[in-house]
Amino acid sequence: MISINQIILHRVMMKLNDPFVTSFGSIQDKEFFIIEMIDEDGYRGFGESVAFSSPWYTEETVKTNEHIMTDFLIPLLLQAPLKHPDEVTERFSQIRRNSMAKAALEGAVWDLYAKKQNKSLANSLGGTKEKIDVGISIGIQPTVKDLLNVIDTYMAEGYKRIKVKIKPGWDVEVLKEVRKHFPDVPLMADANSAYTLNDIQHLKKLDDLNLMMIEQPLGHDDIIDHAKLQAELITPVCLDESIHSFEDVKTAVELRSCKIINVKIGRVGGLTVAKKINDYCKLHDISIWCGGMLEAGVGRAHNIAITTLDQFVLPGDTAGSKRYWQHDIIEPEVTVENGIINVPNKPGIGYNINRKILQSSTIEKKVFNNK
Repeated sequence: MISINQIILHRVMMKLNDPFVTSFGSIQDKEFFIIEMIDEDGYRGFGESVAFSSPWYTEETVKTNEHIMTDFLIPLLLQAPLKHPDEVTERFSQIRRNSMAKAALEGAVWDLYAKKQNKSLANSLGGTKEKIDVGISIGIQPTVKDLLNVIDTYMAEGYKRIKVKIKPGWDVEVLKEVRKHFPDVPLMADANSAYTLNDIQHLKKLDDLNLMMIEQPLGHDDIIDHAKLQAELITPVCLDESIHSFEDVKTAVELRSCKIINVKIGRVGGLTVAKKINDYCKLHDISIWCGGMLEAGVGRAHNIAITTLDQFVLPGDTAGSKRYWQHDIIEPEVTVENGIINVPNKPGIGYNINRKILQSSTIEKKVFNNK
């Protein structure tokens, strides 16, 4: 039984080591919440919100997350004890969408539950892998030469897959250069909804580059047009922003809109939904992998745990902490060796919170007690 006594929202601001540039724009400072949840026995669980400050990726933002968590979700969570974290999804179901706010709190419940069971979060979710393969996501660079240098650096570090952000004017010719210099590297392109069906003939040029996939080439809320595009391409289409729920997964599979799905815990509404997607995609032979949202250590730990499930068969975006942060908020920090992360086997997320870094990065704190 999980009886929550207190929930603390730490609003955090951390500076990325380098700006991360996509077709949407550039990110340097990341604002988010670390959720700390304490039960009646003194166990502490941690979650992390992944919404950005502006609604360019989804409609959610840091401010909307705070509103929804504070005014709706936390009161629901404190209404009664929980027997299992899977119950959180049902308890939150009366609140429409707001998946990232829900996932942030649910993640803390899962961590708390795993610690009470004296099991790792990965094992509590049903994961079996002791090691996971990871790739790297590279934002749009100032020049092609800069991009090649960045790729060379990460290839030397052993990453198992390279993802390159693309947009009109920075796509086919750029990827040709990448292929020329790195003919055998597992390579994928991420468009972040930068194209339309009018670009089909242009996108078909990617079929000559032996890409693992092209991620979310069309509209963020589109599934039908992606089915039309996938029918024209040899390159597998991977859906990202279009998938907000288990129902979206079913629709995409039925329409044959993609061959691969990027599962982001925050975007789909939490670990329980991600587990459900894993099982469904296994039945329908759809490959899945775990995408990244520039997470700090807590969110990164949750990504590692979900990737241990059996249908996460492609390397995810869970790079090491040093890729993004000078100092992460967990210890030890996440490290990558030869493209592999060793899955922690300690209870819960498997990492300790670096209180000094969390405190120095926190710009506001709110405490909710269960009366």
